[in-house]
Amino acid sequence: MTARGVTALVGGYAAAAALSSLLARLLPPPPAEASAWGVIVSFLLFAGLGLWAFHERRLAYVAAVLWGAALLAGGAVMLLGGRP
Repeated sequence: MTARGVTALVGGYAAAAALSSLLARLLPPPPAEASAWGVIVSFLLFAGLGLWAFHERRLAYVAAVLWGAALLAGGAVMLLGGRP
């Protein structure tokens, strides 16, 4: 249960941060407004991913999805010119 909690907390945060950064980078409004939308969406993503992490039976699948999403979205942000 501890591993699932740490995975949900840390992996969910990493995935939500990377996905919201990618969303803010891809949105067409001015950068300040796109960043605000990214922050709003990040709260929803973090809550949803955390709930899903405890709903899914297989911990390995949860870890693969959360860390995979974080790595892919973070890599896409880096390729699009986001700051590390």
